[in-house]
Amino acid sequence: MKIIIASQNPVKIEATKIAFQKMIDDDFSFEGINVPSNVRDQPMDHKETLLGAKNRAQNARDNKPNADYWVGIEGGIHNDEFGMQAFAWIVILSKTKNSQAQTAVFYLPEPIAEMVNNGIELGEADDIYFKRSNSKQKDGAVGILTNGLIDRTQYYEHAIIMALIPFQNKR
Repeated sequence: MKIIIASQNPVKIEATKIAFQKMIDDDFSFEGINVPSNVRDQPMDHKETLLGAKNRAQNARDNKPNADYWVGIEGGIHNDEFGMQAFAWIVILSKTKNSQAQTAVFYLPEPIAEMVNNGIELGEADDIYFKRSNSKQKDGAVGILTNGLIDRTQYYEHAIIMALIPFQNKR
């Protein structure tokens, strides 16, 4: 079975591999490709983030139609009365089904939220604030803020497993 991941980010590819191997008993090949989300680089609410994940999965299917599954992962933020939430949406398409799931939500420290509100993408804001390089392809905000207890791969993995429920359960 062939799975196309709508990203070349190694974290997203690895999370998808782990989740599919845990959830569905089959042999897989995985390929990450760059496709547009057709939303802002930093989606600013739940609706835009979900749309970005849907667009990525659909654009991956349009680009590589000879696969079994297409996976779109889009990280976003949302401001509410408690501060700025960070999360991601996962969309999985097959030839016969569509599914989606969201990661857990966590709140960003105010200095990072302020940078994001001023137009800096979350990954770049993390790099600036924590004096790191390319953290979004490594542990990401969730890994940094949990001191490595939950890395970005694990964070995505659980939501991908949740999005795979309709494919696992044929009923």
